[in-house]
Amino acid sequence: FCDRVLKSGGEKLSESEVEENLDKIVQLFSYLTDKDLFAEIYRNQLAKRLLNQRSASDDAEKVMIAKLKMQCGTHFTSKMEGMLGDLAVGSEQRSEFEARMRQFDSNLDFSVQVLTTGFWPTYKSPEVSLAPEMSRCMEVFKEWHDNKHQKRKLTWMFSLGNASVRANFGKKYYDLQVTTLQAVALNAFNGGKKMSFEELAERLNLEDSILKPLMHSLSCGKYKVIKKSPGGNKISKTDTFVANEKFSCNMRKIRISMASLDASHNTKRVEEDRSIAIEAAIVRIMKARKTLQHQQLIAEVLSQLAFFKPNPRVIKRRIEALIDREYLERSTENTNVYNYLA
Repeated sequence: FCDRVLKSGGEKLSESEVEENLDKIVQLFSYLTDKDLFAEIYRNQLAKRLLNQRSASDDAEKVMIAKLKMQCGTHFTSKMEGMLGDLAVGSEQRSEFEARMRQFDSNLDFSVQVLTTGFWPTYKSPEVSLAPEMSRCMEVFKEWHDNKHQKRKLTWMFSLGNASVRANFGKKYYDLQVTTLQAVALNAFNGGKKMSFEELAERLNLEDSILKPLMHSLSCGKYKVIKKSPGGNKISKTDTFVANEKFSCNMRKIRISMASLDASHNTKRVEEDRSIAIEAAIVRIMKARKTLQHQQLIAEVLSQLAFFKPNPRVIKRRIEALIDREYLERSTENTNVYNYLA
């Protein structure tokens, strides 16, 4: 619901209605026990809105983050604020790089958004084989970026990029709004080439788990710009593909959506973060108290964790892990009592 309120093309609301809805959401949020899980899902959806330029208002995004910050503190929203900060800095760097790109004879209008790894969710990043023109632009950017920021390392995230592709079908042309992976796949069929699924996988250097949803979006979705044979709504390894010469649409500008390659939230990541938070709380408490009985330690840990309420069994496992790593020890007189090891 929060995503629909803040996304362009979602709920049609005035500024005051957006503010009112955000207040209600934060009010409801205050009753959640798994606040960290909400933060993980919210951050993933915020990332999608920002990277796909689907955010209805930057101000509304900042207001929502400020409300969450008031409710839970800086630690809870620091990554979200970092994401907005990346985009603000990125717009300045983009205009600098565009001036650099004008010196090169390129048919592509190419721009790059640099993201800080720690702030953004983790994404699948397939090493796709790009068209030579794209690779050349990337080399120019890497050279420019390395000169400007010598201590930074760039990793290209092709699954997040987007492109506008001019496609000619007979006498008609269309501007297709697609992802970078879709653009690379479309380019492979340029000039009426016919390719099997296996040939395409080899040419693009993509795994089946990525190529199947990619080709499904181009040949089985609303806009069938690629013709698949045999027909049907499923992609199999025996299929062959070719550009759909008979493709026709009333609109000149078409957005071809593709299923996300990443889950709405990373459960494993949430669990890892929780383990770290539980262990940090245990060490803090034991450092201050030196010796504590098992049930007292469990009760104090639960009272300190603000964003989620773990099962006592999970806390017990973290205590065992800390004993193994020699942060704590069981009392020799009473196994139900723990001592802190400095």
